[in-house]
Amino acid sequence: MVNFFERVLQNPNFYRQFTCNNSLITAFNCPLDARLMKTQFADLWTQYNCLFYVIDGRKIWHTAQGSHDLQKNTCVFVRKGAFILEQMFDVGFCVVLFFIPDEFICDTLKARSRPLADYPKHYDPLMFLNNSETLAAFFHSMSSYFAETNDPDPSLLELKFRELILTIADNPRNAQLLSYFCSLLHEPRSLSLQRVMEDNYCFNLKLEAYARLCNRSLSAFKRDFQQAFGQAPGKWLMEKRLLHAKNLLNNHGKSISEAAFESGFENNSHFSRAFKQRFGVAPSGAKAIRQD
Repeated sequence: MVNFFERVLQNPNFYRQFTCNNSLITAFNCPLDARLMKTQFADLWTQYNCLFYVIDGRKIWHTAQGSHDLQKNTCVFVRKGAFILEQMFDVGFCVVLFFIPDEFICDTLKARSRPLADYPKHYDPLMFLNNSETLAAFFHSMSSYFAETNDPDPSLLELKFRELILTIADNPRNAQLLSYFCSLLHEPRSLSLQRVMEDNYCFNLKLEAYARLCNRSLSAFKRDFQQAFGQAPGKWLMEKRLLHAKNLLNNHGKSISEAAFESGFENNSHFSRAFKQRFGVAPSGAKAIRQD
């Protein structure tokens, strides 16, 4: 899978970029030919949360929990992790985009005069934000920076990023995102690891990517994973993906290729071998398998 954050960084000709402390980036894109991904469906992941405001155009964002149609004047927060981006080649896609690490969000929220209220623990991988006048004014103020020849001072950019987080936190209509913010502040690291894995197991990510999503080194990730799940990550991932694929074949009418792709397997051959080894029958005979 392609690292979305790194791909944007590597293409400054397509995106006007402002960085702050090497961890935050803003991007703006309009032309039809400014496409980082040349296929209709792009497999992407990012180690940072991203927030963007759609100025114009349309894309469909597919997560493990569902699909979302993103169109003009929508503001979206996407939790760090993996996703599939479906592109519309007949229209451009113009956005103001932010990549925001967990640590920056937490540092900003800890500085608030009023602590966040306790919200129910429910948040999806992608969350639509309430498009209030205050939030719209913020994005309008950001657009002026792209018209300038010189880049803003990094200290000013940091203030703008903090303003964005605080503006969102002050709006109780963003309840789902505020629930996620609360989890970042208070959730034990062990639960955070489990959440990341449950949300992203069906994507074809390397262990190094999972470690980065969990804010750990690879060795620390393997150690903490063993403690949390009682087995090695590779074995756990294979079992979760095979059970997911079996469910897609049996209950959702997916083809072998679709089930393999949607369960994180590199190719059909690898999927078929692993499936037969686990269930004793090829995927083509999966419908005869009685559900566990």
